[in-house]
Amino acid sequence: MVSYVNALLYGVGGIVVAGMALLVAFQEKLVYVPVLPGLTKSYSITPARLRLIYEDVWLRSSDGVRLHAWFIKLFPECRGPTILFFQENAGNIAHRLEMVRIMIQRLQCNVFMLSYRGYGASDGYPSQHGITKDAQAALDHLSQRTDIDTSRIVVFGRSLGGAVGALLVKNNSDKVAGLILENTFTSILDMAGILLPFLKWFIGSTYSKGPKILNFLIRSPWSTIDVINQVKQPILFLSGLQDEMVPPSHMEMLYAKAAAHNKECIFVEFPTGMHMDTWLAGGDHYWRTIQQFLEKYVPEEKENESYHTEQDMQGR
Repeated sequence: MVSYVNALLYGVGGIVVAGMALLVAFQEKLVYVPVLPGLTKSYSITPARLRLIYEDVWLRSSDGVRLHAWFIKLFPECRGPTILFFQENAGNIAHRLEMVRIMIQRLQCNVFMLSYRGYGASDGYPSQHGITKDAQAALDHLSQRTDIDTSRIVVFGRSLGGAVGALLVKNNSDKVAGLILENTFTSILDMAGILLPFLKWFIGSTYSKGPKILNFLIRSPWSTIDVINQVKQPILFLSGLQDEMVPPSHMEMLYAKAAAHNKECIFVEFPTGMHMDTWLAGGDHYWRTIQQFLEKYVPEEKENESYHTEQDMQGR
């Protein structure tokens, strides 16, 4: 009996040690997937293929990493909302172009698509510390442009991009008009227990069960649940209820945490939406939801009434 118990303890200990070794050695490869299986790191298409008006933008993050982005416009002089789009963890911005094409048409907006470091044509290697700097560089660039309405910048993040976006908006309350999160996780700490179930007893956010004794091993925690309640701007939560990667309960938890501190939070569910296709499964309802959010919280500036009054008087 004693030998059986010892064997069991050794077995459990071996699993924990193996899990620790996997986390230490391969966690970045689990969190960040710049190249999809069977594809290359380069862009499969560019906005030109979809006949979109765009420019290649090259940035430098604060630590000197060279970054690439596409700034796509509805038309050259468009002063509508500008959406700063942060993608999921896998693939590159080229894989989101079809969705962005429809976004521009339906929302009458501009879209800035950033390649995180290590993704697409950007240099470097991805990490939470680095991507946080990349996001800041993108927002700083947009804030300094003279060809857009900088008071109408909205951050949109899906999955990992939601974690990136939430942190960016929390740190830049004066530069962003609103935040949109789609199928975003509470934290990588919580996702570790989903990807590797035996780790859920040892890794997790402050809101999960278990001793969490291995949290210190996670280099990219992306703890959105600890950030979202500090976002002051209006937030739209878009949740696909058939999400096969991030449990929809994560979005519910994020909304509850945010709404307790921010009255301008909206939560919308899409019954057939999966992790990557909620924008397709949601159809017209999906785009109308975002459009109504923008109309309410990022409205077009009305022309100065006194100016019109003066013009009317001069015309008499």
